[in-house]
Amino acid sequence: MARTKDFDENEVLARAVDLFWLKGYNCTSMQDLVDGLGISRSSLYDTYGDKHSLFIKALESYQNAASGKVCQIVGRAQPAKEVIKQLLEFITDELLKDRKHKGCFMVNAEVEVAPHDEEVSRMICKNDQQIEDAFYLVIKKGQDSGEITNKQDARALARFIINTVKGIRVTAKSTNDKTIFDDIIRLAISVLDQ
Repeated sequence: MARTKDFDENEVLARAVDLFWLKGYNCTSMQDLVDGLGISRSSLYDTYGDKHSLFIKALESYQNAASGKVCQIVGRAQPAKEVIKQLLEFITDELLKDRKHKGCFMVNAEVEVAPHDEEVSRMICKNDQQIEDAFYLVIKKGQDSGEITNKQDARALARFIINTVKGIRVTAKSTNDKTIFDDIIRLAISVLDQ
């Protein structure tokens, strides 16, 4: 007869996200996971597999939560520039709420793990493409309505914005000065008129 688990898998996965996000993949030991997740080593292996498998599940969980929020903003029936501004402000506000300056879990994984891990690299590329596509659709809609200039290619503008987002996420690891981010957002939005 199979034994029932005496813990909530989603809650434990959320703790794993926080732990990997704070310490990074390489600095998180199996003992850190056992201690931080509050489950036995055997339960950890039985439920999530090894450290790498748990890390992948943690990244997927983080990505799914973040993507849902981005899609919600993109789906708003508002002018394109306002939607882009709201997306940039949402991303910035989420980062500035974090007093531990963890930055973005996906960007952290991109820098630390993706260069040496093909599976993580594919996840990051897929995530980047989804975000780029979201910005592209909003920019294209703005160009079609005349709100955003057609002087620049919509795909190139989307790539510029996604690169700006990554820069914001890295900068948030060292500062929470909102005026810095307000300047970046204002300048990024101004590019849509050039």
